[in-house]
Amino acid sequence: MNPLTTRAFDLPDHLAAKADPALIGGDEQHFAAISESLDQSIAELSDRLDAERRAPGGIGRGAMDRDAEIHRLTGRLRALRRFGLDLCLGHFVRADDPEPVYIGRLGLTDSDGRRLLYDWRSAAAEPFFAATHADPMGLVSRRRYRWTRGRISDYWDEVFTADGREGHAALDDHSAFIASLGGNRSARMRDVLATIQADQDAVIRAGSRGALVVDGGPGTGKTVVALHRAAHLLYADPRLGHRRGGVLFVGPHQPYLAYVADVLPSLGEEGVQTCTLRDLVTEGAGAAVETDPRVALLKSSADLVKAIEPAVALYEEAPTEGMTVSTHWSDLWLSADDWAAAFAAVEPGTPHNEARDQIREELLTLLIDKDDSDAPPELLRRSLLQDRELIRTLNRAWPMLEAGDLVEDLWSVPAYLRRCAPWLGPDDVRALQRPDARAWTVSDLPLLDAARQRLGDPEASVRRRRQEASAAAERARRADVIDSLLQNVVIDESEGAMGMLRGRDLQDSLVDEGALPATDPEPLAGPFAHIIVDEAQELTDAEWQMLLHRCPSRSFTLVGDRAQARHGFTESWQERLERVGLDRITVARLGINYRTPEEVMTEAETVIREALPEANVPTSIRSSGIPVVHGSVADLAPVLESWLAAHDDGIACVIGDPEFRATPRVRSLTPELSKGLEFDLVVLIDPQNFGEGIEGAVDRYVAMTRATRQLVILTSS
Repeated sequence: MNPLTTRAFDLPDHLAAKADPALIGGDEQHFAAISESLDQSIAELSDRLDAERRAPGGIGRGAMDRDAEIHRLTGRLRALRRFGLDLCLGHFVRADDPEPVYIGRLGLTDSDGRRLLYDWRSAAAEPFFAATHADPMGLVSRRRYRWTRGRISDYWDEVFTADGREGHAALDDHSAFIASLGGNRSARMRDVLATIQADQDAVIRAGSRGALVVDGGPGTGKTVVALHRAAHLLYADPRLGHRRGGVLFVGPHQPYLAYVADVLPSLGEEGVQTCTLRDLVTEGAGAAVETDPRVALLKSSADLVKAIEPAVALYEEAPTEGMTVSTHWSDLWLSADDWAAAFAAVEPGTPHNEARDQIREELLTLLIDKDDSDAPPELLRRSLLQDRELIRTLNRAWPMLEAGDLVEDLWSVPAYLRRCAPWLGPDDVRALQRPDARAWTVSDLPLLDAARQRLGDPEASVRRRRQEASAAAERARRADVIDSLLQNVVIDESEGAMGMLRGRDLQDSLVDEGALPATDPEPLAGPFAHIIVDEAQELTDAEWQMLLHRCPSRSFTLVGDRAQARHGFTESWQERLERVGLDRITVARLGINYRTPEEVMTEAETVIREALPEANVPTSIRSSGIPVVHGSVADLAPVLESWLAAHDDGIACVIGDPEFRATPRVRSLTPELSKGLEFDLVVLIDPQNFGEGIEGAVDRYVAMTRATRQLVILTSS
């Protein structure tokens, strides 16, 4: 953007008074400086990125550092190009300094070192979000901008002192925020960074130690808080950086992840891993919902997950009889005590499938130590590995196992399940058996995950041997090259670099590890430094285990509403989380409904209180002026046609009609898949059929509160 020809402000005619140069002249000058600095920063970053890409790749840590720097520069450049002047969210003026402090999505400094924008996550930017009239935090005024296609289409001022009115155009302290709530929805979550409220900002900036619960009803901004908190933590807490594990964000379902996909990049953060619980397990994509409530309840317990350990232990029993192992030079006796010692040599925490290599190496060491021939140790080792009975015995005593096979046996061999879970009664064991033991359900995922964690990758040993063989071949190739260099040259072994080439350590260092075959680590395997979970009230005790072993630090942000738990939530957050294994628990409550109009919330409150009289129902702060409409299912087409004709943009959603075919501006979802989303118009079809008891009431409550403007309820009778 050329600062000499393009101005930042593009106010409509009815806001002509706000275009007075006395009100916006200072901003225009500042935006000109931002524009110039942006162009310069983009050019410099592009040059640095090109230089890094042209530089030699290196090996080991050097290669990792180069890749990390390329990733950092690419992310920064993408963020600067994604936005222009609309990097700026607004500014504030302090009582002790007349110079405005401008807040941005990213920090920006000009060539003279003058700070043009403070990153919204910095401590210096906190008053922009946190100041209130009760606690102005030393501010005289605050201005927020509304950007439309890269230009400012409106702005709002707030003043905190009597003498702060001069030079400001709008004095409604909630005007910017309320105006943003009235905006039309789209297929992606709208940008709300500039209108974060003080209660939300306090949660976003809270520390990362322990488990922070963000408890709030519909429309309180829980998801907004969770996403912004992810970006803030990575910026403000060095203990959570990508090299320390980074941050994992777990959402309730794929439509939700698609809806929020643009939020983190718009906040200058692209390094957060996002997923659903299904994504954590290979079998998750095709898993069905468990139809038998009793079976689902049994599998929801963390106790059943604990059955994986004894299930694996049955395949880790040392042989109780000795055997003779033959080599080319002698016969060696391998006693039962030797077997037991080799099995005991496994390092704690080693996955089952990877531990077999440790046992094999310990057995070879024991046998080589018994040999009294003059055979070279390396040749003796090769000879021992050719003893087929030794390898067969090891494979029987410590077989390679697949997670799916292990869990399949639990659901198809009653005696195996009884031994691994002796607390189960006969009826429970029968209920858990099924004809197709591999017809995976969502309730199986925690057990499959635990089995995979305990077993490890059965192909890891093969890959390790392949890599060792490749490294040996590479060393041999380098040795041939070195021999060629040194041929016919007489060199004192203590002289110069050429003499050093004969050293084995240096030859090993010349091996290009980056060229050797390797496997990229599973991005969702962890461990992560911090995990954020949205709709955390829905997790079963078994599902919690999937997350706990991925976060050894027990650093969590848990976002949820007990009144939206489809299967009930009678405990307190403290009780639930302590039971699953978390401690250092803090609960922050959000009680203001910023999204749902009062007309909708009044009717929705009646629905949830019939089932949960103590539900934490938030207070709506705005009214749409549009009453909830009740009608017949036959009215669906006219309702949608009328709404589409009256609104050029915005998104509607039909909830509860699986036969309805979605269009670009009208979604079709089940009540469960609507959780976490929001729409301008929501049409419920036969909500009385959503279910009975708490589950049905919660589904109706959730579906109703997705509406940001209008709710229509249609029934067949």
